[in-house]
Amino acid sequence: MPKHEFSVDMTCEGCSNAVSQVLHKQGGVEFDIDLPNKKVCINSEHSMDLLLETLGKTRRAISYLGPK
Repeated sequence: MPKHEFSVDMTCEGCSNAVSQVLHKQGGVEFDIDLPNKKVCINSEHSMDLLLETLGKTRRAISYLGPK
């Protein structure tokens, strides 16, 4: 599965829980959240655009860092 890395403006456990919740609802993803570095690494066959849209549901600032 392709791996994608995103920068997500997360400041607390609640922020990372919101990210985790939207990704679980999307389905078909495996992910790791690095709260101290504000990064989310996602393994998924979904397109980068769909993953950005899904992460956008958290209303956090998000940017795509590239494939990992």
